[in-house]
Amino acid sequence: MDTVIIDDIQSPRDLSGLSYKQLERLASEIRSLLIETVSQTGGHLGSNLGMVEITIALHRVFSSPTDSLIFDTGHQAYTHKLLTGRQKEFHTLRQMGGLSGYPSRAESEHDLVENSHASTGLSYAMGMATARKLAGQPGHTVCVVGDGSLTGGMAFESLNNIGAARPNLVIVLNDNGRSYAPTVGGIARNLGQLRLSPAYAAAKEAASTSLRNIPLVGSQAYGTARRVKESLKQLVSPTSIFETLGLKYGGPIDGHDIASLERALRDAARIGGPVVVHVVTDKGHGYGPAIEDEIDKFHGVGAFDRESGRSVPKPASWTDLFGTMLEDLAEHDSRIVAITAAMASSTGLLGFAKRFPDRFFDVGIAEQHAVTFATALAMRGLRPVVCIYSTFLQRAFDQVVCDAALHRAPVLFVIDRAGVTGEDGASHHGMLDLAYLRCVPGMTVAAPSSPSEMEQMLKAGLSADGPFAIRFPRGTPATTDSEDTHGTPSQRSKPFAVPSCRLVREGDGPCILALGKMVLVAEEASSLLEEHGIHPAVVDARFAKPLAPELLRLASRGDLTVTIEDGTLSGGFGSAVAEALAAQPGRPHLLRLGLPDQFLRHGRQDLVLEQLQLTPAGVRDAVLAALRVAAGAPAPA
Repeated sequence: MDTVIIDDIQSPRDLSGLSYKQLERLASEIRSLLIETVSQTGGHLGSNLGMVEITIALHRVFSSPTDSLIFDTGHQAYTHKLLTGRQKEFHTLRQMGGLSGYPSRAESEHDLVENSHASTGLSYAMGMATARKLAGQPGHTVCVVGDGSLTGGMAFESLNNIGAARPNLVIVLNDNGRSYAPTVGGIARNLGQLRLSPAYAAAKEAASTSLRNIPLVGSQAYGTARRVKESLKQLVSPTSIFETLGLKYGGPIDGHDIASLERALRDAARIGGPVVVHVVTDKGHGYGPAIEDEIDKFHGVGAFDRESGRSVPKPASWTDLFGTMLEDLAEHDSRIVAITAAMASSTGLLGFAKRFPDRFFDVGIAEQHAVTFATALAMRGLRPVVCIYSTFLQRAFDQVVCDAALHRAPVLFVIDRAGVTGEDGASHHGMLDLAYLRCVPGMTVAAPSSPSEMEQMLKAGLSADGPFAIRFPRGTPATTDSEDTHGTPSQRSKPFAVPSCRLVREGDGPCILALGKMVLVAEEASSLLEEHGIHPAVVDARFAKPLAPELLRLASRGDLTVTIEDGTLSGGFGSAVAEALAAQPGRPHLLRLGLPDQFLRHGRQDLVLEQLQLTPAGVRDAVLAALRVAAGAPAPA
């Protein structure tokens, strides 16, 4: 029986003695391990299945970490983890205390940057190549870009700068034609024109023959010959965008042929200055269900059955419900348009795109453009709905401020994955949106605690006269009764005042003000406190900005007010309440519960919240401790 090759790979050095036949077996073993692991842990599968041979070739040609390898986006680095000594831990991928789903400096010296947001890699690479030159250090800098990252504006900014500064840098373009879904934009069409076609080769030879027959001499001959050659080349293959920017370009190369990849990478490493190696891969390569998935090629998946590729059934999520609600509202209002940044499936907009193709816009991984584009649509009387994850909207903060808000444009921001998201870790927890949106003049910030509230907020946002943000978490709502999910929009909900709040539970004890998904936590904590003879009032705040006057009235009574949020305590909802109560005489003692001022590790959402004591039991204990302090008792050690 043949040995399992991957078991003997403890570092990239172990690849050097393998034959190409053994490398093909290794690639097959890696794919099997990727499918087996991700089917249990969830993660980014399609892009990693396409990256296997590229990663093997990179570690055969270059010597990490002496040579700097950077992956953009970082979710393409699973094979890199397996080849750099983390195979035995790979089953812990994305689990609390286990391996990150992205490069992690804490895990390995081979992981240089924790770049899980797309389009940053080229800037990192240019900086590292420049620093290497200034320090006189040997070695190469290599950046793997692709899986949609070249649709982001920052990538174009860095390419322009690289072409001008000309650092020694190898850029491996993983061209799989897709990001989360089929990649959009002009650069995708440019890359689709494969330059090593028979027509190109024939034309190149014809050009050389023609040049040999031109009876000119000296510099005039050289200039004329060069222009003729370029003109003939353009007949069959337009100059790539990289050559226009001053970068050398080679390819396309079959991204699943290790020998060809190695030859191209070695050639690129010998050339001074920036070089682009264009590699064509199949996203989902080697796994039938991923190949057949025309939507996103198993880009980001939860647990699934390995044989069939079918996902483990889950109840309707906040994202699903939002998508259905928006479709229903758009059916009755032709002004509604939806915008996403390469994440139509992940933000619940696939149904909208199918029903209203002329009113759906996927701008690629270009959040800044999405917001300013939406602002202009709003200026012309449309009702744009911009659907972006909390952590990705950070990238468009300037546009939110100086375009949407400064112009008081009625742009509705639908912020998915707000709060603790779970397994994707520090860069994907939506912990900052309450703080960074609260400081924007004229912005309204809402958080529903139930599906029916979300639809009410959607209606309010679509009729607002300025920018309006609705944030909701990853996962399934705690309440999904028939009133929330069936019937027409008018039957499901009625508009409420902006701002307003809802008294969930009467009580003569502390007043607990909760926002969004924390309302249910507050209710359950209140029941636990009643076992101690304490009867809190519980209020669903609904809005972090502006605060409802009734909320502040309720917060002012009693000796203790508690705020609960799944956002950072620095500048968030609790800070808003503290600021509002600060000017009031005899204000109550305030206990603020939320996310700490630090980046949070990856792990299942409920486990992360438990660690942070943002659970009913954790809130109960915090309130009891605060009451003891308010009564003059010493705080517990």
